[in-house]
Amino acid sequence: MSLVLGCIADDYTGASDLANTLTRNGLRTVQTIGIPADDLKLPDVDAVVISLKSRSIEANAAVEKSRAADKWLRSRGALHVLFKICSTFDSTDKGNIGPVMDALRSEAGDNIVLVTPAFPETGRTVYQGNLFVGAAPLNESPLKHHPLNPMHDSNLVRVLARQSGTNIGLVDLGIVASGADVMRSHLDGLSENGFGAAIVDAVFAKDLETIGAVALDHRVSVGASGLGLGLARGLVASGRVKTANATSMADKPVGGAAACLVGSCSQATLQQIARAERTMPVLHLDAERVIADKNEAQRAIAWAKEHLGKGPLLIASSSTPDQVAQLQKRHGREAAGHAIEQAMADLAEALVDAGVRRLVVAGGETSGAVVDRLGIPGFLVRAEIAAGVPVLRAVGAAQGEMVLALKSGNFGGTDFFADALRLMP
Repeated sequence: MSLVLGCIADDYTGASDLANTLTRNGLRTVQTIGIPADDLKLPDVDAVVISLKSRSIEANAAVEKSRAADKWLRSRGALHVLFKICSTFDSTDKGNIGPVMDALRSEAGDNIVLVTPAFPETGRTVYQGNLFVGAAPLNESPLKHHPLNPMHDSNLVRVLARQSGTNIGLVDLGIVASGADVMRSHLDGLSENGFGAAIVDAVFAKDLETIGAVALDHRVSVGASGLGLGLARGLVASGRVKTANATSMADKPVGGAAACLVGSCSQATLQQIARAERTMPVLHLDAERVIADKNEAQRAIAWAKEHLGKGPLLIASSSTPDQVAQLQKRHGREAAGHAIEQAMADLAEALVDAGVRRLVVAGGETSGAVVDRLGIPGFLVRAEIAAGVPVLRAVGAAQGEMVLALKSGNFGGTDFFADALRLMP
């Protein structure tokens, strides 16, 4: 297998988002969970997205994992590697975006790295180096209350400079709009003046196409799925990839019971849970009891087994930002998050043992815990449920045929859970 594009994603839902974007734009794509084992049989594809859980771990560990993934991808022929980050730049002043970027840049030997989390299709734009979520600057959006990585600065030049060991420049929208050649010249100037990375503005999809074409001149780039769109279109336009349409491939229905597990606390997900209560049984876990006593998970498992034969169900550990803050104050941020993630993983394992073969998981950390527990090594990307969220068909799963959807908290419309289950026969 020889790849044209390798990708390293810092969480599982982000990896699914990217794999979906690459597939929609003509690349045959597979998503793996961690670095693939040598004996895992992967189909002939144009791109591999390696999913890591490195967004919120200690920076040195994130660098080590990312370097190992980069080595695997390069050994399979990848000439360009995208380090896929969240479109809201989730990180702290200690990393992990900057440290991983610095390490991959050093390995690649690039003079300068292009960085943009922009993805206008999902309302993420960058202007004058400032990230906007819809019409709101990042620091005025709900992301300022993120339970793990609260974002209090919308200026990504400043944010990345606090994390990285190199100088951070800016490629503003006027330069991007002037075309690829002007952008290349500007990057050369930044590099000559000691800048090792540059935040790149993008407001429209055509901006991403320009950025993608220029990024392919280099060996590494950093961005959200919007940059993946630009890279994919650049590869197709250059003739290096023949357009594929993997999502049109017919799959045999998996069947079996269906369930939704929800750990995200985003406003969008809370609205989606409220809508799901109209159409399926919903159990709200007591987060305090989950942290203090495993009996809460056992209660949920017993409840689920009573309802599985009657149709889809949903179990949520979601709380409002204020409730999350209180939990973290009482138990510690890491301890509270870990306890809830492991409870959701326990539930997933029990549900699959009980016959669930169609599983929808909401929340990046929850998705990571669930997929790790189930031991699924990879996925083929199938139909798109919502922007950034595809149906994923398991590859090499010990449990046999399964389909999953892994959703980042803010993604999807109000009817997301019903929409997902309809596309997961």
